[in-house]
Amino acid sequence: MKKGLHPEYQKVIFLDTSSDYKFLSGSTKSSDEMMEWEDGNEYPVIRVEISSDTHPFYTGKQKTDRVGGRIDRFKKKYNM
Repeated sequence: MKKGLHPEYQKVIFLDTSSDYKFLSGSTKSSDEMMEWEDGNEYPVIRVEISSDTHPFYTGKQKTDRVGGRIDRFKKKYNM
């Protein structure tokens, strides 16, 4: 392979922001935010909104968002 052509593959922590579920996996994405994992090493953190812990396909039930739906955000934005 040519040097400098491919992105660096590294271990990262994916953090589900809606349930605080996290898992360690490999990725080419990186982040400035670091977090210590269970093995004592620090890895970059990638924040995601949906993971297998919160997706209805895996959980079998719909979880409600803390933020609210589109209508609630619209009403809040325009003070309705």
